[in-house]
Amino acid sequence: MKKTKSILIVGVGGQGTILSSKMLTLGLMEKGYDVKMSEIHGMSQRGGSVSAHIKYGDKVNSPVIGLGEADVLISFEQMETYRWLKYVSPNGKVVTNSFKLPSAPILSGIVEYPEGLIEEIKSKADTTVIDAMDIVNRLNTPRSMNMVMLGALISVAKLNDINWKGIMESLMHEKYIDINMKALHIGMEQIG
Repeated sequence: MKKTKSILIVGVGGQGTILSSKMLTLGLMEKGYDVKMSEIHGMSQRGGSVSAHIKYGDKVNSPVIGLGEADVLISFEQMETYRWLKYVSPNGKVVTNSFKLPSAPILSGIVEYPEGLIEEIKSKADTTVIDAMDIVNRLNTPRSMNMVMLGALISVAKLNDINWKGIMESLMHEKYIDINMKALHIGMEQIG
C-alpha cells in the first residue's frame, strides 16, 4: 500500500460502533499495517453520536480524518450518515444502514425525523444502502447489526483475507461467535 487509507465508522450509542472499530483496528494490525484510531463517544450512553476515525497504511501520523478525506464512511444509522457525509472524499464510498434511530428531540415530538435522507446521501456520494435490521431480524439476533455493517466495510475495503473469527473470539464471549460470524458474512455479501 502506497498511501494512507481513511475509514470513518459512525453510529449512535449502543449500536456497537466502538466494538466494530476495535475489530477493524485489530484486523488491520494483524495484516501488518501501521494503524491509528481515535474514538469519539459523545453522549454514547444516552443515544448520542459515536464515531471512530481509523487510518492505516505504511506510515500513519494521526488518526484524525478531516473534511473530504474519508475513503470510506460506514454508518449504522441514516441521520448519522448525513451528518458525517462532508467527511467523505470526492472518490470515497458510503455504506449506510437504512435503519432510523430517532434522537431524544424526535422522540419527544420537538422535531421530526428528516425525510429523504437516503436520496440526499446518494446524490452526494457513491452509496450502498443496507437494510441491516431486516437481516438481523431474519437471523433473530437484533444486536448484530454492527457485524452486518462491518462485513460490508470489510468487502468495500477488500479486507476479506483477515482472520475475523479469531479477532471476534478475542473480543466476545464464545456463545456469540457463530451468530456474529454469520451476520459478518451476510454483510460481506451485500457488496457487489
